[in-house]
Order: sequence, then structure tokens, then C-alpha cells
Amino acid sequence: MPPTKRREPAQGLLGRRRRRHRHLVPHSRVKDRQREKQRGKLLARERIEALFDEATLFLETGLLAAHNRYGGEAPAAGVLTGVGLVYGREVVVVANDATVKSGAWWPESIGKILRAQEIAMRCRVPIVYLVDSAGVNLPYQDGVFPGQYGASRIFHYNAVMRRLLRVPQIAAVMGQCVAGGAYLPALSDVILMTRGSSFMGLGGPKLVYGALRERVDPETLGGAEMHTTISGVAHYLAEDDAECIGRIREMIGRLPPARRMDLSLADPEPPAFDPSEIGGLLPRRHQQGYDMYEILARLVDGSRIDEFQEGFARELICAHARLDGIPVGILANQRLPTRPAGDRTKMNLGGVFYPQSARKAAEFIELCDRRGSPLLFVQDVTGFMVGTEAEQQSIIRFGADMVEAMATCAVPKIALTVGHASGAGYYAMAGQGFDPDFLFTWPSGRMGVMEGESAVQALFGGELETLAKEKGTLDQKPELKSRIAKTREDYERHLDSLFAAARGFVDAIIFPEETRQVLSLALRTSINNPKPHLGNYQLPVERREEPSPQTAPALARESLDPREERAKPRKTRSL
Repeated sequence: MPPTKRREPAQGLLGRRRRRHRHLVPHSRVKDRQREKQRGKLLARERIEALFDEATLFLETGLLAAHNRYGGEAPAAGVLTGVGLVYGREVVVVANDATVKSGAWWPESIGKILRAQEIAMRCRVPIVYLVDSAGVNLPYQDGVFPGQYGASRIFHYNAVMRRLLRVPQIAAVMGQCVAGGAYLPALSDVILMTRGSSFMGLGGPKLVYGALRERVDPETLGGAEMHTTISGVAHYLAEDDAECIGRIREMIGRLPPARRMDLSLADPEPPAFDPSEIGGLLPRRHQQGYDMYEILARLVDGSRIDEFQEGFARELICAHARLDGIPVGILANQRLPTRPAGDRTKMNLGGVFYPQSARKAAEFIELCDRRGSPLLFVQDVTGFMVGTEAEQQSIIRFGADMVEAMATCAVPKIALTVGHASGAGYYAMAGQGFDPDFLFTWPSGRMGVMEGESAVQALFGGELETLAKEKGTLDQKPELKSRIAKTREDYERHLDSLFAAARGFVDAIIFPEETRQVLSLALRTSINNPKPHLGNYQLPVERREEPSPQTAPALARESLDPREERAKPRKTRSL
């Protein structure tokens, strides 16, 4: 194909949504932030900033959870979660935000905490809990307390990580930690508390008085000094938040080296084309096509790919590449129409899976799984092809083969939605139900079973056909016109990336210019685990001799020998 041309940034589909998203970072009330500062405490974001290495990326997950819910009283669902670097090591953090209802748990808070724990479990990276929570938000207890994935699941994950997976867990009680929430630090490896500002107990002073008529002050009942000198529940006493965070960093710095996947790493190489140009590549309307090669050229190292079955089923791009030096297998939907080889009379629609492309995807996924290569799914898919020809060519069977290969592959999976994520095509491209290690979307992402116009035809096709036979118009059927308009409105709202982010259907909404950096951190986090990446976590079923830290592959760039890379020639193609 012709060389990729440089593009000037433009206000396309993505640009129209950029300003709206920039203003959506949730904030608590000023008076609540001032209250915490007057108590001598750092705010949740300040604690996270102090925890992670300076000038490094904090990959925040679930930022827009509970967006447009509870009358705006639950910004970020009262808890901050994500991944960052401590002494260059990937670490998951869960930080209660005491400026939001004293850090109490909303229903969405539980989902965010569980998702953070799942990342730590699946990727085998340490997790830090910065605890400052009043416990269950009582008016919403029905969405917090019961259920298989209610608050109790947090403690289940605590125990699994501690006893079975050996995932390091460090808990710092830096404010309130009451009732059942006290088991979160208790089930961690190490507990720190801060003098004069932290409390941990199954019941606070008021509850104790109501139950036992015992009058007791918070410090005597569950203060930091009591728990570090009398009960022995906590292990370390810090004078303030800053000292506490410093000690956590020291603990992480002393952990044994990570045992990463055995991958052939290389020195990172920037793309030949500027990622900031991506904003001008997407069309103004989501129904229009664009060249996916242009997107990949601005994400992968050197803008080079080694394409698998390049001339076959060209509606799906399957390729080996490197991203920040890490080898990765890429599956990306081509959104331009393509012509099947050997048939000059037909055109395949962009973003659609045909029997041939589903078969191609299954073979490529299995190849990457055998080689131990992480997978990146770049989604802009409208579904699997329908119709007599597709059915007779066994679209169901080939689609099932693809889904089975994707669902059972044991390598890390990362999904990025850049446009449509529709129907079974979204499932097959590592949708959330198949436990990808990370799931991101651009603001242009649209997630749903189908587009609004398709839903209108599915729901009202019969009535519209009858109306057409009668040579009538929708204006003559105001009730039908109203229902159709309502359906279009509902679908447009439900397909929006904000709707998905508010409900935890994606880990984060990211922008194109930061995509490469985000994907790099996500990949480096996921390859910490050399074992199968299946389900929420994979229990060790057999004990095999692990490589020693001295022989385990390291990510330190200065330790890579470029001669090894030159010794393994690859067929690559500049995009």
C-alpha cells in the first residue's frame, strides 16, 4: 500500500468531543477539601502523587464512575484507583477520597475497588490501599453490601492474593476505617497507621455506646498508637501522611524483582509519524470510513508491522509489532471497504467480520498464544456479516472459532475501542466479558448491541413497511414518530463512551495523543505475570521451578542487548 502521509491535526469526530471530556474530571466540594487540609491530611490525589515516581504516568481507572448519578454527590464514586510506578515498578493503588461523603462506599465504589484488585491479581503486581473511609454509604447499602460482587468480594480477593497468589498488599489507614471495612487492611500483608488522624475498629465510639453503653474516645478504642502498641493489629506507626507514604515506597523498593513473561524486548523506538496527528484521521461522522493503517502508524515502534496473511481477509489487520520495545500481536478492524482477492466484483464492508476474517483472527490469536505474545485488539467493529452467503460460508462456526481462541488464550489481552464496539464483533475483539487485562476507549468509542438506526429497523420495521405501502408519512403517525425518536435518543445516549465509563464498562477514556504511553504502561503491567491470564485470576495448579531473579528477563532498558535483536531478522513493513 502507498506510504502513510503526514496529517495535520483536525477537528474530526474526536475533536468535537474533546472539550466536553476535558471538563469532566470530577471534583469534590471546596469546603470538604479544606476540612481535610485543616486536619493536617493530604488529599487522595496528593497521596497518590507522593506515592508514585515523579514525572511518570498515573494510569487512572474508573475516573468517571457514577458520572451523572446521585445528583453529582459521588465524584469518581469516592475512591481513586489506577496503576503507576514506584521505583520503576508497576503498582496498583486504591485510595479512598474522604472529601466525598467521608470516603463512604457507593455501589460504584465496590466495582472500582474490585476492578483494581483484579488488575493486581491478573498481572501479579503489588497493590496499595490508602484507606480513609467511613464504610458503607448506608442509604445505598442494598447496592453495596449483598451479592456475589458486593463488598464481601473485596475481602475474598484480599484473602486470595495473600494466601494463594502471593501478591503483595500494603494497607495504610490514613483516616477512618470502620466496621467490615477494617478487614481490608487486616487481610493485607502490612498495615500502617498515622498518629492522631487514623482510626480502625469494627465499631466507632457511638456504636459502642449504643450497644454497650461504654463511653470511650476514638484513640483508646482504635487509634494508631493503640493498634501499634496494645492490640498489635497494625505494624507501623507514622507521624503523618508524608512519612507514611515514604515508608510505603521503601517497602515496595525492598520487594523481590518481578518474574516477568519471557519476551524478547528491544530498545523503544518512537513512531515515524506523530501520534498527535491521530485527531485528524478520524472522520467527522462515525458512519464514515478511514484507514486503520494510519492509526497504527502512529502507535507502533518505527511505524513498522509484520503483517500476518496480508492479502487475505483484508477487512481485519493482523500483525506483529513492537510498542515501546514490547512485542505485541495486533488485531485491528480496517474501516475502509476492501476487495476480496480473486473477486473483482465484490467489496467487503469495513469494520465487519466475514467468515474469512474470523478464521484469520482465530489462527493469528492461536499463533500469538503459542509464542507467548501479548495481544492488542484495536476495535472499530460493527459486527459479524449476516445474510445467506455468510451463513452458507459458516460464519457462525468461524466466529465461534475466533471467540474460543480469544477466550482461552493465556497471554495478556488489551482492548482499545476507537470507534464502534457493536454486537458479537465487540465480544470477539476481547470485550469486557472475556476479561482483558485492560480495556480503554477513545471519546469516539460507541459501545452497544447495534446502532440506533439498526434498532429502529429491528423494532419498527414492520410498522414502517406498512406505512410505506400505504404511502403515508411519519407525521401522520405521531405516536410512532415519538417512539422512533425516543429510541434514537436512548441509543445515542447509551452508545456514548461516557455512558460506558460511568458504569465501569471500560477502565478509562483516553485521548489518541496519550494512547501509546497508556498502552505501554498497560503492557508493562500485564507482563509482570508469566502465568496464564485467564479469568479474574489464575490459581497456581502445579509447582514448577521458576527462573531466579538473576535469570528472569528484566525490563530495564539499559540491560537490553541490541545485538540479540539484530540476530533475529524479521520481515517488517513500514506503514
